Amino acid sequence: MQNPDRLPPRDLPRRRSGRHRNPLSFDSWIGTPTLVLAVPGDSGSDADTGGVGAQMVDLLRSYRPEVTIRIGCVEGSDHRLADALADLEPVAGHPLRGVVVPLVTAPHPATSRAIAEAVESTGADVRVTDGLGPHPMLAEVLHLRLAESGFVRADRMRLISVVAPNTTMTDGVIVGAVGGDDAVNAAGVTAVLLAARLGVTVLPADLEDEASLEQVRGQLADAGCVRPVIAPSIVGPEFDVDRLAELGERYSARCSAPLGASSTLAKIAALRYAEILNSVGLDTPPTVDDLPSPVGSRHRPES
Repeated sequence: MQNPDRLPPRDLPRRRSGRHRNPLSFDSWIGTPTLVLAVPGDSGSDADTGGVGAQMVDLLRSYRPEVTIRIGCVEGSDHRLADALADLEPVAGHPLRGVVVPLVTAPHPATSRAIAEAVESTGADVRVTDGLGPHPMLAEVLHLRLAESGFVRADRMRLISVVAPNTTMTDGVIVGAVGGDDAVNAAGVTAVLLAARLGVTVLPADLEDEASLEQVRGQLADAGCVRPVIAPSIVGPEFDVDRLAELGERYSARCSAPLGASSTLAKIAALRYAEILNSVGLDTPPTVDDLPSPVGSRHRPES
């Protein structure tokens, strides 16, 4: 006899089928191509490069435990990208051997050229994704880095400004980008989202272009900003981080830390990987004839 006081079993949600079942899912018939994380910089001369890449691999494994993940640095002689791609040559029956995810938050021409050269020299059967940005979650990571430095409050704006009227909290932010005009445009998307979170003026600028920084610094001053902060929207290896203090001195601004390795960036990288997998074979999806025939007494061929 069943216990009438017992709670009814909880109905678990049914897993959705099809392309839109889960943004991190992929078609099992494709297999699990190797995920190669292309890290800008030289791990042999910069310990931070190898460190950020290794941390990102560990974080990525929580999202992709079934996938082989490798690091490939675009410069130097250690952990070379060409070595990471060396054994990913085309194989019959495998539509894709690997996916290269650039560890940059915006278009970065130097990294893109290095990836293209490595793929061409090795003949690897891989596809290259976009960088980690622009993406809405980048504003969340920037907000966190600003909060860790004490420049803003960590909580999101709820009908009131999250900026306190003191000499510590910032009243204007420069979102620093590296990679030229396309990178600045991508940082502009992040700047808009970050401004909505903070309730202050946020503008993008090129960290490698003095004219761009001077112009944006002037715009913030015209808006009444007296406590500006430079928030580099970079992972770290693509720019000389030691120059941030110099830029802060030159433009009378404080600086927060680069994004570095984070679970949020790892999730974006996993999403980039899934986008490639879910796009493979969409033009020619498998038909019924491609599927294995059913077996058993209930599926005997018609006589």
